[in-house]
Formats: sequence, structure tokens, C-alpha cells
Amino acid sequence: MANDLNLILELSAGAELLFGNIKRRQLSLDGAQKWTIGSLLKWMHANILTRSPELFIQGDTVRPGILVLVNDTDWELLGGLDYELQQNDNILFISTLHGG
Repeated sequence: MANDLNLILELSAGAELLFGNIKRRQLSLDGAQKWTIGSLLKWMHANILTRSPELFIQGDTVRPGILVLVNDTDWELLGGLDYELQQNDNILFISTLHGG
């Protein structure tokens, strides 16, 4: 639809394992609503997270050890959970958690 919010979602360094091993996906979200990183995380949890939600989500945010970049910029510099997603944003989740 013309009103859709189109995003590119990327998962790497192990984060993709929680989402069916898909490293990159294009999303079209309902553009009639305002989307923030926070609402995107809830959507991801409800719609595409396939296993071990505790390894990705903690409370209303990503768990410590997950880096979030929006268009190659640390999300914390953009407002974190409150950052309002823009058309064609690229959101990258990188896991820094490694077992051993």
C-alpha cells in the first residue's frame, strides 16, 4: 500500500538464530500508525521471533548485549525506544553475547 512504512531489518552475529535464521528481511508496516523502535520490538516479538525471546527482549527493550543501529547510527544517539522510524530505515540488531 502507498501508506506502508517500508523498512529493512537485519540480524547478525547470532541474533538471526532467534528469527528463523533470516539475516535480512524487508518489512512493510501499517503506515497509518506512528512506529518507534519500541513498537517495532513488540511487533517483532509477536510476529517474527521464533525462539528464546529472553535472549532478545528484556522488559520493553532489547536485552543487554544486543546492539541496535539505525542507518549505521547507534539507536541511543537517536532517542532509543522513542526513535520514530522513517521510510526506508535500515535497522540492524547485532548480538554481542557469545557462549563459552
